[in-house]
Amino acid sequence: MEGPRIIPGIDGIGFDSTGFGDAGFDDGKDPEALRTIGEVSRALDIRQHVLRYWEEQFPALRPVKRSGGRRYYRARDIALIVEIDQLVHREGYTLRGARKAIAEKAVKDEPVSTVNEAGHPSAKAVGVGEDIRRKLVDIRRQLAEALAAA
Repeated sequence: MEGPRIIPGIDGIGFDSTGFGDAGFDDGKDPEALRTIGEVSRALDIRQHVLRYWEEQFPALRPVKRSGGRRYYRARDIALIVEIDQLVHREGYTLRGARKAIAEKAVKDEPVSTVNEAGHPSAKAVGVGEDIRRKLVDIRRQLAEALAAA
């Protein structure tokens, strides 16, 4: 299997694509600066029409659009583009498979909040609580059976 892709032109020495956006562009701009589609296309060696298509296919890829429809990519957009490129062009995923892998990673990496904005228990916390409750009930049942058998 091919190793990590080194992308020239980022950080001056290259960008290890397994880091997915930890580095910035070597263009004198702040690492968090917005980049045009042309800048991103040149730095990552991905055609502009491919970037536009990926915007349609990956809901998380949403660059800022200013007047006239000009796209500006944030650092997190660029990191996602690198991840998509890695999955599709290096690891052989289909777009559907890459979309699924990215969605699963986002769910896995998302912290579980116990309270929503209104101060009520969140659905996630309630779901986690129910899962724990079921496990505890099962443990209680097993202990009761073990004590009865002793």
